[in-house]
Amino acid sequence: MKVLIPSALRSYTQSSRAEARGATLGELLADLDRQYEGIRFRMVDEQDRIRRHIRIFVNGTQVTDLALPLAHSDEVIIAQALSGG
Repeated sequence: MKVLIPSALRSYTQSSRAEARGATLGELLADLDRQYEGIRFRMVDEQDRIRRHIRIFVNGTQVTDLALPLAHSDEVIIAQALSGG
């Protein structure tokens, strides 16, 4: 399925888009990590939770559950929240 990659993570993918597979969001992120070693750690913490500054959208809806089932036709968008003052 198509995965849109934020600019902060493009040093891994060298592109704004990637293709990945997985029956769940967690499996999809693991597949991305197989292709682009280290990218998953930038999105998921040691407790297996999506990091606070990362937002993941599936078909336009924000999701937080790595066990969320995915369909091959789904579009996944990874975004990085901005902070500062």
